[in-house]
Amino acid sequence: MDNKARAFVYAFLSRMFEKELGQKEIEDLRSNPDLLETIGKEAKEYMLQEDVAKIEEELNIDFNSLFVINSQPVESLVVDSTGEILVGLQNPVMFFYFENGYELDMNKTQILAPDHLSIEFAFMQNLAYRGETKQAQKFLKEHLLLWVVPYLVAMQKQAQTPLYKDLCDFTNDFLLSEYETLKQEHILDRV
Repeated sequence: MDNKARAFVYAFLSRMFEKELGQKEIEDLRSNPDLLETIGKEAKEYMLQEDVAKIEEELNIDFNSLFVINSQPVESLVVDSTGEILVGLQNPVMFFYFENGYELDMNKTQILAPDHLSIEFAFMQNLAYRGETKQAQKFLKEHLLLWVVPYLVAMQKQAQTPLYKDLCDFTNDFLLSEYETLKQEHILDRV
């Protein structure tokens, strides 16, 4: 997969975990059956067979139950037993952003945590656009793979809609494949 395609996938995942989907996003997904097929067969069937208003209501309930009320996709909340969100450069993710020239203005987002999954995916999108595969591999290893995979396995079991069930699986499969691909690229670079 080239860097442009990687950036697209990360942008898509960033949006999917940022907030619930509105009617426009649902219509956009419905107009792209290939993307839905990539996410998962059950997600595709669900998104294409149900009424848009019904889908929007069900997805809104499922998203908020999964990622707002019962659990939040925030690295420091998942990996640190204190339940505190670290801010500034004391947050290891924020420090990684800073080291890699990623300027994050928390005033421009409704997300309050710099290590929210949506922001971490936006960072990976940025690295893909810049072709910084070594840093992407390092961020995957030191951050995303440590918490996202087990987190999404748990969320997949709790998901009530086929879209979020399949999205959790797709995201984990993508991250694991991405890591192996980047690792292999760097092994070949050394040869």
